[in-house]
Amino acid sequence: MTVKQLSLPELTEACVRLGVPAVGLWREPVAEYGLDATAKLVRDAGLAVTSLCRGGFLTATDPAERARALDDNRAAIDEAAVLGTDTLVMVSGGLPPGSRDLTAARERIADALSVLAPYAGERGVRLAIEPLHPMFASDRCVVPTLDQALDLAERFPADQVGVVVDTYHIWWDDRAPAAVARAGAAGRIHCFQLADWTTPLPAGVLNGRGQLGDGAIDLRAWRERVEAAGWARPIEVELFNDGLWARDGVEVLAETVERFVDCAG
Repeated sequence: MTVKQLSLPELTEACVRLGVPAVGLWREPVAEYGLDATAKLVRDAGLAVTSLCRGGFLTATDPAERARALDDNRAAIDEAAVLGTDTLVMVSGGLPPGSRDLTAARERIADALSVLAPYAGERGVRLAIEPLHPMFASDRCVVPTLDQALDLAERFPADQVGVVVDTYHIWWDDRAPAAVARAGAAGRIHCFQLADWTTPLPAGVLNGRGQLGDGAIDLRAWRERVEAAGWARPIEVELFNDGLWARDGVEVLAETVERFVDCAG
């Protein structure tokens, strides 16, 4: 998503040229290029797929909507397995229209996970609950803290459900460092993502993730913290940023590699 202006062939070629060993994929460009074709493309390039994004949106109260969400998540799990990744990132979903009940929404997530977690486990895929910054609680994610994500995940086996540690969403929370240690001790860190926090946020706020080093987050400290909790897998950089998307994608990817080394390496 950091360089969504690149086609998947362009992305894989640029990753190989720049020495990026793995890539996190999103379902929409994979569907556009073709699931089997994407799996072959990435495999032939020698790249690993760190995660597939995204599943989730599990808070609907309407039975038909809920059934559609479960079906879509089963499809996402199957896609992750074909792509060769063991991690599906889950964005839980916001409040249903007219509702103000956060607690009930979180329980519906747990109910859905009770169906999806065994299905994922049978296919070698882990569900990674991603807490999002509280500004997204109403429309995208009723799980705003890492502790809340862990409270949900811990109802299920660690090899089925864990969490995403994303600096953009949790850097502000003084309880998050302890939650990282808690997640690491339980083997529940399933994905680790870096993005910086810059202000002012853009209109709509969604595409406000800053390039590494441009904002307020101590990215190296977070890397050290997560690695101290046991993380030894590739680290993703996920940037939603209109300014970056308007630039040459290969240039942005090269810059991101440099910033990763400078700010987090």
